[in-house]
Amino acid sequence: MQSSVTGDDGIVGQPKAVLQRLIEYCQANDWTGYDPYDALNSKVIEKLFLLNSRIPRIAITQLLKRSPVNLRPLLGVPKRQNAKALALFLSAFTKLAAAGIVAYQPQADYLIERLETLRSSDPCYWSWGYSFPWQTRSVLVPSGTPNLVCTVFVASALLDAYEYYGHMRYLTMSTSAAEYLVDKLYWSDGSSRAGFAYPLPTVRNQVHNANFLAAALLCRVSRHTGEQKFLEPALKVARYSASRQRADGSWLYGEAASQGFIDNFHTGFNLCALHSIMLALRSDEFEHNLRRGFDYYRDHFYLEDGAVRYFHNKTYPIDIHAVAQSIITPLVLSTVSPPNFNLAASVFRWAMARMWNSGGYFYYRVLRLGTVRIPYMRWSEAWMVSAIAHLVFTLERQTPKLSRDLSRVTPVETKAAA
Repeated sequence: MQSSVTGDDGIVGQPKAVLQRLIEYCQANDWTGYDPYDALNSKVIEKLFLLNSRIPRIAITQLLKRSPVNLRPLLGVPKRQNAKALALFLSAFTKLAAAGIVAYQPQADYLIERLETLRSSDPCYWSWGYSFPWQTRSVLVPSGTPNLVCTVFVASALLDAYEYYGHMRYLTMSTSAAEYLVDKLYWSDGSSRAGFAYPLPTVRNQVHNANFLAAALLCRVSRHTGEQKFLEPALKVARYSASRQRADGSWLYGEAASQGFIDNFHTGFNLCALHSIMLALRSDEFEHNLRRGFDYYRDHFYLEDGAVRYFHNKTYPIDIHAVAQSIITPLVLSTVSPPNFNLAASVFRWAMARMWNSGGYFYYRVLRLGTVRIPYMRWSEAWMVSAIAHLVFTLERQTPKLSRDLSRVTPVETKAAA
């Protein structure tokens, strides 16, 4: 049963209590679950020989992704642990520990063990992939195949753990992941144009959030290890993608013909990664890009009532991943725009009213005519654990300046509401 606007489970405005319930749900499920893109794991569809070509693979994936009813149990899609989800949980627990909340250390230890087990089969590097095969417009990425985004999130989580716990093994694994990015994915055409291949080493298109995320990891690893070999490719790629920022402060997702869209959470990735680069290098080189980008993000993705847009120019679907990133981004960028705690808090309050199930999890999407109430472990729950951990961290660090009861926070005025 969905919580009402007034919070019939008594925790609508209390991030720490919500976080505990959500973590209990995820742990009770052993951190496993379905994913919007896991259709190609279907045993039934595999037996029907429907997965042998590109078009059927895309169609089946989109069908399950868009269906308001969860067809996966009928189609024999298993629940699985996903390395990126585990990484998000790990980063959240480390952030909470840094705020003095150490109760989740056993869970963090378990997640690290699982991430070691889930590494990709390449013996030369620590790298990670998704727990399902996925078909892009041009290539099929087999299950477990290492890719940039999954590897970066896991390595970044291990760096978070290293910074808090100090265990050298975590830094070693993160450094190996950085070497994978440089050795296998980095490319340059000899001019200022450079990038990191995604989703496979053979696909050399420009995906700006992938570029920024990889560059941020390389800068963090270089700061901890003193290895200068990571900085040249990191800065060359970051500078290229920064140069592709448009006059209004936005970035297109990428430069391929099918990538000319502007969406919420990938824009948030760009901004948070740029912020990470600046912190790691103790540099203000990208501050102008960051400020213009955040102005655009704030003005185009937030609505007056606390809801957030998926795309910059239309409201629906309201997606839980975009909700989570819209909480995280203003909190990460608090040094750039300090008053934006209320921006994050109003999104949290809206999500509790519209997307929270009192069973302890968040729904996938709110549509114009209804709600898709399927819980997805990576896409929904892991991202909301991360988002609420950022809220709790901020509250623990800044209370009594900030109210712990976010049900009293009023939404902020934004241009996107017009």
